[in-house]
This record gives sequence, C-alpha cells and structure tokens, in this order.
Amino acid sequence: MTAASISARRALLRDFLRTRRARLSPGEVGLPTSGRRRTPGLRREEVAVLAGVGVTWYTWLEQGRDINVSVQVLDAIARTLALDPVERAHLYRLADVPTVPSWHAEDVIPEELQEILDQLDPLPAALLSARYDVLAHNAAYEALTPGFTRGDRNVLRRVFLTPDCCNPYPGRPDHLSRMVGFLRSAYVKNLHDPQWTAFVEDLCERSPLFATLWARNDVASPLGRFRMIRNLAGGDIDVVLTSMSLPTIAGSWVQIYTPADDAARAKLDALLAMTPEDRERPWLEHARECHVAS
Repeated sequence: MTAASISARRALLRDFLRTRRARLSPGEVGLPTSGRRRTPGLRREEVAVLAGVGVTWYTWLEQGRDINVSVQVLDAIARTLALDPVERAHLYRLADVPTVPSWHAEDVIPEELQEILDQLDPLPAALLSARYDVLAHNAAYEALTPGFTRGDRNVLRRVFLTPDCCNPYPGRPDHLSRMVGFLRSAYVKNLHDPQWTAFVEDLCERSPLFATLWARNDVASPLGRFRMIRNLAGGDIDVVLTSMSLPTIAGSWVQIYTPADDAARAKLDALLAMTPEDRERPWLEHARECHVAS
C-alpha cells in the first residue's frame, strides 16, 4: 500500500468516526443531556469511556495515527456508535484490520429478510453466515434439512460429524472439499476472531476428513450447482443450488434449493405435504435402530 493510499484511508477513517459520533445524542447512550455543546453528538472522550478504551488512544484512532487496533476494541467502538453490520465492516476496512465482523448470536435478523425467505416457500431457502451457521430459514428448508435447523444450527458440523446413512449431504467428497475451500476463503478475513479459530480447531479435532481437507489449503467459491439431499422421510432429492451474497450482513449469503427435475419436484412436494410428525418419525426410528448404543 502506497503512502498516498494509507493517508487517504486514514482520512476516511477520521471522517467516518467523526460523523458516526456526531449523529448520536448523549441521551441516546444514557449520558446527561444538560449543558450546551459547541458541536452536535458525542465527544471523543465520551465515546472512549463508553467503549472502555483510553481517551488518548481513541483520539489517535480518530486522527488516523499508526496504532495497533484489535478486533475486540473495534467491536466495542462499533457497539458504542450503534453501527449496523455494513458500517461495522466498513470500520474494519478503514482501520486496516483484515477481518469481516462475524454475525453475533445476539444480533437480530431484519424482519424483511425472514419475509423474503418465507415468500420463497415452497423452495427451501436459508440465510447462512460465512461459517455456515444457519441464521434464518423458511419452513421448506426445515422440512428438507431438519438437521441444519436444530442444535447449534451449523451446516459444516452436521455434515462432517454425521455418517452417510442420515447425512443430508452424503457421499460426495468433491462437494465437501468445495465447502471447506469456501470456509478457508472466508477464514482469512477473520484471522483475528477467536470464534473462527476455535470453530476450525474443533472440527479438525472431531473430523479426520475435515482435518485432511483443511490441511490442503484449497480455496473455492460456494458450493457447485448440483446437490443430492438425503431426507429419511422424503428420500434422496436432487436439487440445484443458487447462492447469493447479502451485503447487508457481512459475509452472509442466501442459499436456495430448486428441484432438479420433475421427479425431484414430486418428492419435495410429497415431503412438504406430510405432517411434521410424519416427517419426524423416520428420523427417530433410524436413530433408535442405528445410533443407540446397545
């Protein structure tokens, strides 16, 4: 990066932080509102105190000085300034931290996104994080891939830690390799996030296959178009995957399953027409017969 580009980025960081604190009133963050202020919004020292960082350090950050910035500190500043996910990612880039902020469990999915997913029904659709966490989904997605919407709702854990007999993505090493390659592509944007590090280390420890694929250091785009979904109530259903990135939530993407042919569409329609109890029964019976220790 040239000296000119560094100077330009620091100037953008200064202006961005200044305008973000200018739009917040003291009352909005629980501070006293009495007394006159020469400029609108919060003062630098107020942002520093609320974020739990030193006043001098925050001043240097806003001035664009060459200082070390951690993910934790940037997250604290982002929360103090009430930044949305897009603004938070922008702050990371301006601070020259090669990390895309993770979507936190406490963050709320915008209502319009859930409505869009619901309107896609009967096509199964879900909103995924870059780490393959299922952030939101519609009813058809839950019916087709119930294992992805329960427990910790992570697709990679479910796929790599489940035997082929009841694995939603059985028997396709090439698909699994692409999934790990896509994860690695996202991982380099989250190098300073301890949650990402713990996630990868846990999967490497629990899944020899994942550990082998991870060690290859391959990178890839999201999953290929064609996929076979195993559902014990509806059978094996061939689908076409459509993936779309979602800039409003950093690193997230929407995944939509479309039946690959008329036979697959008939299977999906029959599955969705079942009662929840009828869809659940084969999974419970399989678990009792094949996965309960004698």
